[in-house]
Amino acid sequence: MANIKDVAKLAGVSVTTVSRVMNNTNYISPQTRENVEQAMKALDYHPHQIARALSKKQTFILGAIIPDSSHPFFAQLLKSIEKKAEQDGYKILLCNSLNNKEKEANYVQMLRENRVDGIIMGSHTLETSAYKDIDRPLITFERYIDGIPHVSSDNYMGGQLATKHLIDQGCKKLLHISGPSRLDILSNRRADAFKLTCMDHNIDYTIIEYEYTKINFDYYQSYVQDVVAPYLEKIDGIFCSNDYIAYAIYLYCIKHNISIPGQIKIIGYDNSTFAQVLQTPRLTTIAQPIELMGELLCDSLIQLINKKDVYNQQLPVQLIKGETT
Repeated sequence: MANIKDVAKLAGVSVTTVSRVMNNTNYISPQTRENVEQAMKALDYHPHQIARALSKKQTFILGAIIPDSSHPFFAQLLKSIEKKAEQDGYKILLCNSLNNKEKEANYVQMLRENRVDGIIMGSHTLETSAYKDIDRPLITFERYIDGIPHVSSDNYMGGQLATKHLIDQGCKKLLHISGPSRLDILSNRRADAFKLTCMDHNIDYTIIEYEYTKINFDYYQSYVQDVVAPYLEKIDGIFCSNDYIAYAIYLYCIKHNISIPGQIKIIGYDNSTFAQVLQTPRLTTIAQPIELMGELLCDSLIQLINKKDVYNQQLPVQLIKGETT
């Protein structure tokens, strides 16, 4: 098995130079870097991760706590986070909180004990004080906590775009299905925008909330049957907080001979891969830049680990017109 001395010999440089190339420290000429990288490739040499960690006093592991990696939105977000982490020499330790407060707290403690270099927090069941006590670089997704940077999309703009689109399509009585207002999460700004836009246009509106601890498709179908169905005779437009709920409503309406978009117009949120692969119908939805958000979450956390300044980042959204409005 090749070692660093073999690489140095083949590349015609010192062991110190090989080390500098691997750790990206000090200036190395492009030609020297290429020679070293070609030698490493030819010898199939891979730096020992433990040795690298010891030399830099880091584990090169990032923790990511999300509600449920099976949900299309979080699956796509996580894929982007992991891709960026790999590019920068980090691994991801994934934790599914399943929106369970105790489970999330246990994961936070586990990540601290395993000395991960930093944590991406995408689950929001704990009080803000629990986040502030984490003695690790931390960045949150879709949650404002004073003193901790976050990445989000422009949820208020998304709510405005969705509501205005339904109104422009002739809707007079609107329903919005929101996450629980008891949680102070940035995605609830969609509901704020929905309410104010309806008021500005003298539109009758209703807001109902789903249970944030249950975000699988089976739950959404039951939720539509048990909670949403009674509203369908009273409204002509629905703004859903995600594409899963929007599609569950569409299926219910088709099954019960409610014309979409004739009688009721439906707009979702996210434009995750789930919505993109649907051929019938093509959902009208608000698209978040999911891949870019994941990349920024990871990059910002690594910047924090390297003791660089990081600021809150809010990304624009856009309306994707489909067949349900």
